[in-house]
Amino acid sequence: MEFERAEHIASLPRKRMGAGALFVDEFGRALLVEPAYKDYWELPGGVVEAGESPGAAAVREIGEELGLSVPLGRLLVVDWVPPGLYPDDGLMLIFDGGGLGAAHTAAIVLQTDELRSWAWCDETDAAERLPDVMARRVAAALKARAGGGTAYLEDGFAMA
Repeated sequence: MEFERAEHIASLPRKRMGAGALFVDEFGRALLVEPAYKDYWELPGGVVEAGESPGAAAVREIGEELGLSVPLGRLLVVDWVPPGLYPDDGLMLIFDGGGLGAAHTAAIVLQTDELRSWAWCDETDAAERLPDVMARRVAAALKARAGGGTAYLEDGFAMA
């Protein structure tokens, strides 16, 4: 009986996960980072490792990428991403990183083998720097942060 249960559990699908944070400045612009190994920008964050919670992954990635140690707030966005670039589907989560003032931004230390730069971006700037799905995700995160809710998306689109 235990063997059958273990075999069943082993056969269940697994999902890749990513977690990041939406940081905003006093003008409501989002902090975006420019990875050294990609040709597009993204929110700070990264892959959730095996056995790691999404919140812990976001905190770890922010520390590694930006040198910041900041507590994260509530979950703003859950976005289901279909297979495409990767052969399996996944979940991308965005947490509220809160507002970053001058003291925090002055403390940013980029991990230069991972990131080229960072910038504050309004929705128009973000749409120019991000792939469409990520631009939709950031727009949803900004809206959820302002409205106090959480957005559920599928491939960056709100469900009708």
